[in-house]
Amino acid sequence: MTKAVFYVITGITIFLYRSNLAIIANILSFFTVVGSLSNQKSSIYINWINGFYTTIVASFVLHFEKLNTETENIKKRNINYKYWFKIIGIPLVIVIVFINLYRNGNPKFDELIKNIDFRFINFQWLIFTAFGYYLFRNITNAVTVEPLTSIDLSTNNELQKENFEVDYSKKLSNELQLGVILLISLNILILVFLATDILYLSEIHQMTAPELSQQVHTGVNAIIISSIFAILIILYFFRGSINFIKENRNLKTLTFVWIFLNLIMILITAVKNVEYLISFGLTYKRIGVLFFLLLTAIGLITTFFKVTKVKNLWYLFRKNSQIAFTILIISSTINWDKLVTFYNINYAEQIDLDYLINLSYNNTFLLKDYIEKNNIKGEKAIKINSKHRDYINYLNHNSWQEMILDNLKIK
Repeated sequence: MTKAVFYVITGITIFLYRSNLAIIANILSFFTVVGSLSNQKSSIYINWINGFYTTIVASFVLHFEKLNTETENIKKRNINYKYWFKIIGIPLVIVIVFINLYRNGNPKFDELIKNIDFRFINFQWLIFTAFGYYLFRNITNAVTVEPLTSIDLSTNNELQKENFEVDYSKKLSNELQLGVILLISLNILILVFLATDILYLSEIHQMTAPELSQQVHTGVNAIIISSIFAILIILYFFRGSINFIKENRNLKTLTFVWIFLNLIMILITAVKNVEYLISFGLTYKRIGVLFFLLLTAIGLITTFFKVTKVKNLWYLFRKNSQIAFTILIISSTINWDKLVTFYNINYAEQIDLDYLINLSYNNTFLLKDYIEKNNIKGEKAIKINSKHRDYINYLNHNSWQEMILDNLKIK
């Protein structure tokens, strides 16, 4: 039900303000809904695979399955192509020959044939209808990709104690010691880094735009990579037996501390990015940084739950893909071009009009109002007026299937 709601929401969003993100979210939601028709209990990424597979080839799969299971019946019902050619093909050819003969013998009949107009047939509509029939036939006969779906359904999210050695052996002791020493070292290192980063944060207002930009982007790259390594290290030590021995308490504590310190590091970097966009305005790259940081933080939090609740790697794949999909749907409901433009022209200390002009048509009316209210002239005004004219022309030429909310605004 939730998946269908997401699909409807993205469809409405495309009507409100057509954007590439909304279209991508709508297509992915469609595959999710179709995939859930084949099996509702499978993971969301399996829904995507099954949905895509069903949409493209379900009819062919069903046809070949029918051929394999009903071979004898099909042989009995073989189509007599020679018979159908005789009763349809031969009369059709003869009729066409006589039509041409009669056209040569009677000018009135020739004029009548010439006046037959097949332009009333909309071939685009026919193609659309045929494609729609094929699509609905596939959807109503959903199929699954095997053995991928069966493996997913048979794999739960928990690590099974009986599958691992739980006796405190020399091998486990050595691995535990390695983990403790490594995490102590990494915790000390990240504490020193955070101390210097907080000092650096206090000087952020004294930085120039290029300095702040370089600091934010290099910092983000380093944090994302270090967080991925952090998750991989945690997954390595908590992949099996260590989860079930009572001597793992110190390692768990150090792991939780390290996750917490990584989250603080992400928060500090987010503050830097927010400070940057407050001073110099919103751009897609700066917004993207915040989303990357959010997804990285979510990855660390789900890793925390994986350790505390003794989950396996499938748990991380399933949970993180569900969260990422939900974030995609939510973010697709936001008119980003309009939001970026509104914020920059009203709150940013520096306005890059060229950047705003190069965004999609979704900010056209905002830019038009901005130059009229502020009496802006020159090259920028010419570009904005040209964009406005092009957008109005585009809206006026939209067919009823292509109409969006802005079509109603210009009526």
